Amino acid sequence: MWDSLINWLEQHLGTCYFHKLFGIQCPGCGFQRAFIELLQGNIIESFKQYPALFPIIIMVCFLALHLKLKFRHGALILKIIFIFTTAIIIANYVYKIITNNIN
Repeated sequence: MWDSLINWLEQHLGTCYFHKLFGIQCPGCGFQRAFIELLQGNIIESFKQYPALFPIIIMVCFLALHLKLKFRHGALILKIIFIFTTAIIIANYVYKIITNNIN
């Protein structure tokens, strides 16, 4: 069951139109592959593919909990997690540009 889900996801990866149009990766490229690696249990490879995946997962889980439980400072915590996640995405993209690893 799990393998068939992973195989289905691998066969139905979305196309990055930014990459298709400009020939370089966008800041979100690698997310889908990293998610599949995580589902396969390859945590380190998943992190190498897209380091912001883990903070995104934390942010989505915290958002779901906050919507259900209405934490007192939930909105502030979500903003902080969002800023942290955005910083990781930008830093990873700049690193890819510097190391010429955006093809």
